[in-house]
Formats: sequence, C-alpha cells, structure tokens
Amino acid sequence: MITRRSLAVVLAAGSGLVLAACSDSQAENSADGPTRAGSEGGAFPATVDTAFGEITLEATPQRIVALGWGDAETALSLGVQPVGASDWLAFGGDGVGPWAEGLYDTAPTIIETLEPSYEAIAALEPDLILDVKSSGDQDRYDRLSQIATTVGVPSGGENYLTTPEQQLTMIATALGVPDAADALQREIDSLFVEAASQHEQWDGLSVAAATRTSEGWGAYVDGTERVEFLKRLGFVQSEAIAELPATATGFSVDVSAEQLDLFDADLIVAFPIYIETTEITEDPQWQAIPAVADGRAIVLEGDLSSAYSLGSVLSTKYAVEKMVPLIEKTLDA
Repeated sequence: MITRRSLAVVLAAGSGLVLAACSDSQAENSADGPTRAGSEGGAFPATVDTAFGEITLEATPQRIVALGWGDAETALSLGVQPVGASDWLAFGGDGVGPWAEGLYDTAPTIIETLEPSYEAIAALEPDLILDVKSSGDQDRYDRLSQIATTVGVPSGGENYLTTPEQQLTMIATALGVPDAADALQREIDSLFVEAASQHEQWDGLSVAAATRTSEGWGAYVDGTERVEFLKRLGFVQSEAIAELPATATGFSVDVSAEQLDLFDADLIVAFPIYIETTEITEDPQWQAIPAVADGRAIVLEGDLSSAYSLGSVLSTKYAVEKMVPLIEKTLDA
C-alpha cells in the first residue's frame, strides 16, 4: 500500500524533496492509435546508456508508455505523444501541467506512479517504456522489461536523481530525435543566460531552497534541480545549508523547527508539500527568520510550485517566466 509519507519521499526526490499527490486511478480514456513519433525513420539504431546497461532501439517506437517523473512531458516536448503516462502531480486530465495542455490528440491512459499496474501497461501494447526519472529499482525495471524495451535511469540517477539534461538527452535518443533535444536544451540554456544577464545584481547572492511537509522542514542540497535552477539565475547555495549532512536520499537535508535560522540567506525560496501554505507563512519561527522578516522570502504554491518542481523542458520555461519577476519583486521591494 502506498502511504502518504512514502509518496512524499519519492516526490521529494523527483522535485528535489516531495511535492504533491500522485494520481492512483487510471483514466477512462485510452489512446487506441499509435504514438505520433518524431521524424520518420529517426536516428536509428539508437543506443541509450542506462544503469541497467546499454539499450539499443532499431527503429522508431510507435507506442510509448512514459512512467518516470516528467518523462511524459519530455516526450511531448519532443513531439511524441505517449499512449500511457503517470500523473505524478495529480494534474488530472492528460496528466500534464497547464504549460503542456493541448499537446495530446488523444488522452493517454493514466498509469499509477509508485505501484504501476503492469497489466494495464501491457494492455497498451507498448514498444517502448520510459522510466528515465524513477526509483531505479531493479525489480521494477525487470518487470517493465518483460513487457517492452525499457529505458530506465542513468547511472547515478537512482532515487529520482536523473538530471533534466540527462532525461531530455536519453528520451530524445530513444525516440530517434537527438537534434531536437539539442535545440531544446539550447533554448532552456538561453533563457537562464538571458535572465541572469538582465539581473547581474543577483550574482553571488546566497539562496536557500526550502520546503515543509507533514514530517517537518528540509532544504535541497547543492547539485539538485531546485538549487541548480536558482544557481543558473546567479545565486549560490547558502553556506549554512551546504554544511549540513545530507539525508539518506541524497537530495536534501533535514532542518529542525528550532533551527529555522539556518534558512537565512539573501533569498529563500520555499514551498509546502502535502500541507497548506499557511503552515509555512503563519509559523512564528518561519516569520522570525531574518530574511523572512525582511521580505526576502518566496513561498511558492499552485502551478508555479509544480513547474519549479517538475523540471521538464516545458515546465522549466514556465517557471523561468514566472519566477524571474517574482524574485525581482521580492528583492527590489
């Protein structure tokens, strides 16, 4: 049985810590037709290096099931529509954020996240399964591979630590459209470069990427997506956070309620997971943090929180567009 806590831990990994509820129900609509793959023919044969060894695809896959955190949106950004997908953030509908609405011609079948129905996956008759940003669990991979060719996590990507760049490159290679990935990566890179160049005053300012769940407070460590997002805008990881020992998951540090001053930095970016935003904003200890008292803290919620946490090409564009003016307003107030 999936517990609220176990899902929180996984979503924390996918987002850098935990984020929102997952969808455990299968959508009524299913895609009966083949996936609209990228270019005719594509760059095949294609070999993808994974933690489970090299995976070689001989031809363009036609029916793709995308199970990993952000895998479906990554495929969509490359012009490919999965017939099955997991809705990690419980968006509903097609299982994607508003930045990806309208990209499906036919709604995908929604597959459970932590405990997928292998029968439901097999019923879709996929010729490729994407589980690129996932747990890296051997048993899960073995069971998926019995259904169809499966591209799992890269080496070091276990526990949902696949980077956005790895995810984009691996999925594009499997779909036979590596050039499309290069173009999208250049576009994302240019967005950050432009934003940073227009805000040189942010260069070198310290930042803490924090969150709160029903289990307590935590922060993301250097090298994880949420911190990297902010570093690409010119910020640097808070030294106080950098000195704390990482948890067993490898992507976060625990911060006790009595130590919230450790979050203090030139900027704090936080968001709630499985709790109301007010449990952060109305907490007296949160309010007492010097940066918070000085108005240098942002608490994300709704679509922006999801976009910041998902890390797909499409959600990252949305997050940069919305976050930059929000940081401007916060630091220039």
